[in-house]
Amino acid sequence: QILYLKPPWTLANLLKCYKKHWMAVFGYVVPRSLLSTVECLSKHFRAGELVDSSTAHILLQESKKLLHAFSSRSDYDGVLPRAYAEVNKLYQTLTEVRRALVRSDSEQDISENAVCEKMEATTPSQQNGEENLHPSFHVAQENRHQEIWSVLEGVWNTINLYSIEIFQKLDPSTIAVTAKASFEEAFLGLQKLLAAVNDIREGISR
Repeated sequence: QILYLKPPWTLANLLKCYKKHWMAVFGYVVPRSLLSTVECLSKHFRAGELVDSSTAHILLQESKKLLHAFSSRSDYDGVLPRAYAEVNKLYQTLTEVRRALVRSDSEQDISENAVCEKMEATTPSQQNGEENLHPSFHVAQENRHQEIWSVLEGVWNTINLYSIEIFQKLDPSTIAVTAKASFEEAFLGLQKLLAAVNDIREGISR
């Protein structure tokens, strides 16, 4: 009788109901801190909206977290375990696909390096070994280095920004910087950043 939105629900409407009735109802059933999870899902689960693999990875993680929290109350006639199994299956599949893509990129880089080394070995030696390589190769390498540097610099800047935001929320007296994002936005940003850093780390380790 007092629901924010009446059934039948879309997923987007259901998440809106969660947010609207969180403090009065759902916060007594599951940890109230999970409101950030609901907000994350509500922000991205929209009909027809495309998300990148990193965001999808985070959304599946957050979905698993929410389903697991509600499982402590009931299995909802077996619906919840089935839903959790499907979400977990999607999560595992996406994880494998992302690893395969990283592996494929790595193997391609190794293959390209092997070709370059073979070309260098078969090219008549000159006084300066660098002269054996086509000028476009040096340009490509330099662009590649700039691209890698740009990614790492972006990661550092994001870590720095969100760290300031979070520490300011925890203790406003520590850093006198005007806030530009909410605590929830900072937290979600760090989750996305974590996925990006993991991708970079896997690439470097290979």
